[in-house]
Amino acid sequence: MAYEKEEWVPLTGLGKMVVSGQLTSIDQVLESGRPIKEPGIVDAFLPDLEDEVLDITMVQRMTDSGRRVKFRAVVVVGNRNGYIGFGQGKDSQVGDAIKKAIVDAKTNLIKVRRGCGSWECGCDTVHSIPMMVEGAAGSVRVTLKPAPQGIGLVTGEISKKVLELAGIRDVWTFSRGQTRTTINFAKATFNALKATNMIRTGGQG
Repeated sequence: MAYEKEEWVPLTGLGKMVVSGQLTSIDQVLESGRPIKEPGIVDAFLPDLEDEVLDITMVQRMTDSGRRVKFRAVVVVGNRNGYIGFGQGKDSQVGDAIKKAIVDAKTNLIKVRRGCGSWECGCDTVHSIPMMVEGAAGSVRVTLKPAPQGIGLVTGEISKKVLELAGIRDVWTFSRGQTRTTINFAKATFNALKATNMIRTGGQG
């Protein structure tokens, strides 16, 4: 029986390495340092990715021929197990804007380092984050702090959706700035999760 992956014909070197079997996991793809330019690369390794539309905004622009209306969609994708992507898309049709945003999110996929960095817990499972991290977008700054098991996601709805899709179950969140701006609040949370990969715990004392 034919399945969807056969429909993807890779155009980039990275995509061809995936299809040829030179890269056998999404971790190898991310560690290669090459930008992911084809969503098929992510689909090949993470077929269970979920997507969540966080915001749809109508954007109007005046042109010589009159007012042009487009829709901007903000989407996160994740597998609830350590992988998350954030993306945006614009189009004159809502459905197409969402599709573009999903593609953008897949090509911006990151791996989130999870752990138990809470001194109150110390259970050595991956329910939270290993250390305090911070992310910013526009005027919004989001700080994530490890929390013990059972605390849950202490944050607003938008940030909660991002954290849930990343597979984070317990975390304290502190935010500053215009947090009512959905796109910046979501992106700042995503950037904070990205920061979990910037700090190496080994050998740093």
